[in-house]
Amino acid sequence: MQVMTKRRSNPITGRIGYQTLFALALLFNVGLAAEQEKPNILLILADDLGYGDLGFQGSTDIQSPHLDRLAEGSIRFTDAHTTASVCSPSRAGLMTGRYQQRFGHEANTPDYPNGMDIDETTLAQRLQSLGYRTGLIGKWHLGATDEQYPTQRGFDTFYGLREGSRSYFYDAQKNDKPGDPRAIELQGQQVEFEGYLTDVFGDQAVEFIRSPSDAPFFLYLSFTAPHGPMHATKDDLERFKHIENQRRRTYAAMVWAMDRAIGKVIAELEKQNQLDNTLIWFLSDNGGATNNASSNLPLAGHKGIKFEGGIRVPFLMSWKARFPDGKLDSRMVSALDILPTSVAAAGGVPSATSSSRPLDGVNLLPYLTGVKEGVPHEKLYWHKLWFSAMRDGPWKLIYVQDYGYALYNLEDDLGEKRNLVAQHPTRVKAMQEDLDAWKSQMIEPLWGENERWFRVHSQNHIRIIEGKK
Repeated sequence: MQVMTKRRSNPITGRIGYQTLFALALLFNVGLAAEQEKPNILLILADDLGYGDLGFQGSTDIQSPHLDRLAEGSIRFTDAHTTASVCSPSRAGLMTGRYQQRFGHEANTPDYPNGMDIDETTLAQRLQSLGYRTGLIGKWHLGATDEQYPTQRGFDTFYGLREGSRSYFYDAQKNDKPGDPRAIELQGQQVEFEGYLTDVFGDQAVEFIRSPSDAPFFLYLSFTAPHGPMHATKDDLERFKHIENQRRRTYAAMVWAMDRAIGKVIAELEKQNQLDNTLIWFLSDNGGATNNASSNLPLAGHKGIKFEGGIRVPFLMSWKARFPDGKLDSRMVSALDILPTSVAAAGGVPSATSSSRPLDGVNLLPYLTGVKEGVPHEKLYWHKLWFSAMRDGPWKLIYVQDYGYALYNLEDDLGEKRNLVAQHPTRVKAMQEDLDAWKSQMIEPLWGENERWFRVHSQNHIRIIEGKK
């Protein structure tokens, strides 16, 4: 099986004049930084969380009291998306504010020594340059070599794992054996831990916030929960013993533990009198997976495919000092927007690092304050190897290699049940040309995936399109 060949390589050139451009950008924004105290920035990322699996998302069996309280005072985006339906490319888009296909980070789980292009500028690097102390706690999954290591990519401190998923308990015979990229590390050195990993990440985040410093902080709290393996503590499982499905019961306990850890972090911010001036983001890296008993309802699909259940996620933005009241916002936004919005909030100018490395994210602040009208994004695009999708307002086009196209209007069919491709051939043609034009700006993927994934995900796409699932 070959990947799609419609695109042509468009190699990215070096960052010519980057230092000069960035210095000028900073000068233009000195006024904003002087007018107000820079906010702390806390980016909380769940892993494979189901769209409907939080209290504020309407769940009746999953309990998330701390996130529910956070949502009450947050801007809650209801049409929010990640850039991929799987972990690593989604995180690459999040960390750079750029479509990850621009730098070849298209497939999941980079095989060693592949990883995120080291010439890309991360959110952590941008905030470091603005005087922030920076930390990553949890899952990285953007490359396991030393040059790809978080402390080489803008983070002052790192406590967590280089690669994907792992046991939630210390395991010296498996994940924590010497040299395993899933072992827990502190600043490049493997460390032992006691207890349940989600709680450990929460405790480490609290310690980071407590660290004495006059500088504002950027903390990327990247949970492995509720990604498999399905591990939970006995006490948390007991809490959800009323859930008959054992896997769903374990999943509920894992989400509960993540919510508890988030609650500890928020409580520490309150204790330090820093909550009001902390910009908090919460989202998942993609939709819920088929193997962790998550629910993406009312959306169709799941992790790994291009239906809304794979790419639409719960998405919160809280900044009480600027936006004291919570509200729903139905405009289309993307995880790409977190970088430019955070940089702007920190007093920087969210500009491209060079003409050859454009930002795809949008600074949301002017839209939230009413300075700008309209929507941040009229269009969004997705592509991974054999599957593509795009949004044009309410219209959603999906492409499946060896099958063809499907078209949906999400305004009156959020569950993507009615394929309108036969009724709107003109629109399909126009969106197809638009999608192909976007692909032509991307480079070829730098690594691929096993063909088994094509067969599995292709069948899942087709079943949903044909109304069989």
